[in-house]
Amino acid sequence: MSKADLIVGLQWGDEGKGKIVDHMAQTHDYVCRFAGGHNAGHTIVIGETKYALHLIPSGVLNPKAKNIVGNGVVLSPKDFIKEMQQFDNLEGRLFLSDKAHVLLPYHAQIDQARERMKGDKAIGTTGKGIGPAYGDKIARIGHRLGEILNPQKLTSKIVDYFAMNKPVFDAMGVEMPIESELLAELEGYKAVLAPFITDTTQMMWDIMDEDKKILLEGAQGTMLDIDHGTYPYVTSSTTVSAGACSGLGINPKDIGKVTGIAKAYCTRVGNGPFPSEDLGEEGAKLRKNGHEFGTTTGRPRRCGWFDAVAMRHAVRVNGVDQVALMKLDVLDGFDEVKVCVAYEVDGKEINYVPYDLEDATPVYQSFPGWDKTEGVRDFEILPVTAKTYILALEAMIGTKIGIISTSPEREDTIIR
Repeated sequence: MSKADLIVGLQWGDEGKGKIVDHMAQTHDYVCRFAGGHNAGHTIVIGETKYALHLIPSGVLNPKAKNIVGNGVVLSPKDFIKEMQQFDNLEGRLFLSDKAHVLLPYHAQIDQARERMKGDKAIGTTGKGIGPAYGDKIARIGHRLGEILNPQKLTSKIVDYFAMNKPVFDAMGVEMPIESELLAELEGYKAVLAPFITDTTQMMWDIMDEDKKILLEGAQGTMLDIDHGTYPYVTSSTTVSAGACSGLGINPKDIGKVTGIAKAYCTRVGNGPFPSEDLGEEGAKLRKNGHEFGTTTGRPRRCGWFDAVAMRHAVRVNGVDQVALMKLDVLDGFDEVKVCVAYEVDGKEINYVPYDLEDATPVYQSFPGWDKTEGVRDFEILPVTAKTYILALEAMIGTKIGIISTSPEREDTIIR
């Protein structure tokens, strides 16, 4: 029986997981998504073509790989169908869990209304409805994808739900769907998605028994995990490696090699603490060089230096076997490159992630910069100062940096 290799983000998301999933998918039979919604985004560049994936697993770009969307995902049928239109002949290559929860337009209305009501205390969500959809799931009032196969029954449930909560929704400015329009919408979803909906838990067990090579991918990053991230400025799902088990119906013994993805610097989207953020010229240069704008929202990302303290935390939480270090080339041309090696909190220096990072001040170690790593495919050819930086990071985070990306191109990847 095979074990499933796993890829997980180690920072605040946007680490470049898509390129590594695409790279590894070339040697795997199945790529399986276990958490998150269409607030996530993977950008993959192949030749002259750029693909932006939000819900469909990155294995879709390998004609030989099959793709599973697990029960831990919240799936917006409208957005999923739009994303499917980029590709031909998906039947037999794409499978959706009948237990994945459905995200409908009213979830986005609720999300945006809550953010407006919070004013300057808003979390900074994408407004896509992810939190309300997961909230309905936990409150046991959500709806699963299998229910789309009976649009009339699902329509009645949603209309009843709105009737019971009318005063609340009226106060929030959330519009009750018109029953006939809702039914037509759900029937449209069924017409497209029905061939793809199946029991993916049983499917996972079967393909593992058949000794297939399986790759698991999540969304966002460890520091956005609902339990282990910078709460409440987090996402609504379990983004760490353990989430793959509940999100796909497998057990911890089924997990094989864990590859953690991290940028050679650090970014964050939305509000919340970010100790190593650089608000000056160097942060702006990182944003410009790295084209740091959200795949899903287009929002400019907050940029800063590599945080080795948060990285050690993420490596341990996820049981990381190797790290893939992305976007090394973005640091080309800096005279000095910094790394956060500790935090100062209440006048004391600490080397772990505390309960609250809000008042943590970074303690930096500086490294000499380098001129050019872009496109390099051999570790030994890298500038000496770049190699020194990588080996220092490796020692700080306590695990091997086995993959290094030096451009968005698929082939510009160093394997150590």
